[in-house]
Amino acid sequence: MKPFSIATALVGLLSTAAASAGTSSVVLPAEFKPPQTFKNNNLVHIISLEKNYVKEQINVLVEVVAAEPQDEYYLPFTPAQMARVGGIEVKDRKDAGAGSFAVDAVEFDPLSDIQYYRIRLPTPLKTGEQQTLGITLYYLEAYKPLPATIAQDEAQYLVYDFSVYAPSVYPTLKQKTEVKAVSNNIPDYTKVPGNEENETFPQKIGSKLTYGPFGEKPAGASSPAQVRVEFNKPVTHVATLERDVEVSHWGGNVAFEERYTVYHRGANLTNQFNRVKWAQQAHFQAPTSALKEFRVPLQIGSVDPYFVDTIGNVSTSRFRSNKREALLELKPRYPLFGGWKYPFTIGWNSDAANFLRQTPTGGYVLKVPFFEGPKQSEGLEYKQVVVRVILPEGSENVKFHADIPEMSLVESSIDIHKTYLDTTGRTMLTIKARNLVDDFRDRSLIISYETPFMATLRKPAMIFASFMAIYVVAWATSLVEVGFSTKK
Repeated sequence: MKPFSIATALVGLLSTAAASAGTSSVVLPAEFKPPQTFKNNNLVHIISLEKNYVKEQINVLVEVVAAEPQDEYYLPFTPAQMARVGGIEVKDRKDAGAGSFAVDAVEFDPLSDIQYYRIRLPTPLKTGEQQTLGITLYYLEAYKPLPATIAQDEAQYLVYDFSVYAPSVYPTLKQKTEVKAVSNNIPDYTKVPGNEENETFPQKIGSKLTYGPFGEKPAGASSPAQVRVEFNKPVTHVATLERDVEVSHWGGNVAFEERYTVYHRGANLTNQFNRVKWAQQAHFQAPTSALKEFRVPLQIGSVDPYFVDTIGNVSTSRFRSNKREALLELKPRYPLFGGWKYPFTIGWNSDAANFLRQTPTGGYVLKVPFFEGPKQSEGLEYKQVVVRVILPEGSENVKFHADIPEMSLVESSIDIHKTYLDTTGRTMLTIKARNLVDDFRDRSLIISYETPFMATLRKPAMIFASFMAIYVVAWATSLVEVGFSTKK
């Protein structure tokens, strides 16, 4: 497909960047309770504890029991969960190509014990009709270390609280819950009464616990449970990521810079950090929950990477670039243990041709990752992400589409950013998001904009005028006689 055709197709995906666009929400009366319009015929709840955030998948066969067609399915959460849930995506399990369904936050009473997200089915279902939903969601700050403090060379254990029965506002005829841990070492977990085949649940096979299958349960059924697993990996939490993307037409360059504030949310150290013991652990390659390095895959063709922290440039980094990859490997000044913090900045440049296309009408389409960042085996969670895209001076009619769950978008705005040799300043699009995980890494941010012809000449004219001014001043200075005259 030609670049012009690609750019034209991308423009069709864009939504206007309103000054204060935010998460879609629905306001309902305080006495609202989801109507009993569905039943869950079969439900499988999969809880993954394999990364430092929790990923839950709910595959459920729903059936309409109401007399009228229905297209609204509700998910319940506690207020504490609502603050930490991120990235709900819902698809038809039998038609993955149909795309994601719309998910809205329901606002009716902030003090209620139960809050809701509403799933909008693309086509209303009639009485007796069924659809299989694949619901994927994430919980940030989900674990508690137990014990809360450990020695430098001790194993780390994390605790997660959940319900054996998947939370639902509808009756469920059949269900089971699977818990997948990162290792086979699961010293503690809640047991519940079984059925005819098994005296108690769960069944443990390797690193997986299986609760159920269970028979019919009423709407709102809950059975609190807890699991404690060995997790000898860092619990890396990015409190804030600030990402700047600066586009230059004249330079043919896109400059990236990302500023991180990273915390380790695992178990704290019982005693002071011992560097000698740490060197011994490194020599024997002993497992540790400390964060030792970051691996940041960049777009192929990226150049000029840098890595700095609050002290200055950090030389313990390596950059590998070829036709197949561009990988930036970083080592912090010190290993991060539980409760420790490390702020740092990385940046790099890339050819604008990799991201920028011109449309047949003379406008531009920019397609960049919404965020990139480290790619770690243990995963990364992001509490707050701020993306600033600095467009050329005079850019107007800015529209954008972010390929991340809509519920994670908080707000967007368009401002003016002034840099050197600017006259009126550059157009800057700012997008704020929350509760993201690295499963959404490299999701696209597509921006369309227009730059009038006179605006493109503004900077060269400014540079020309500056040089002419310098030349005139130099010429005028050369006419001034400096010295002492002798009177006759």
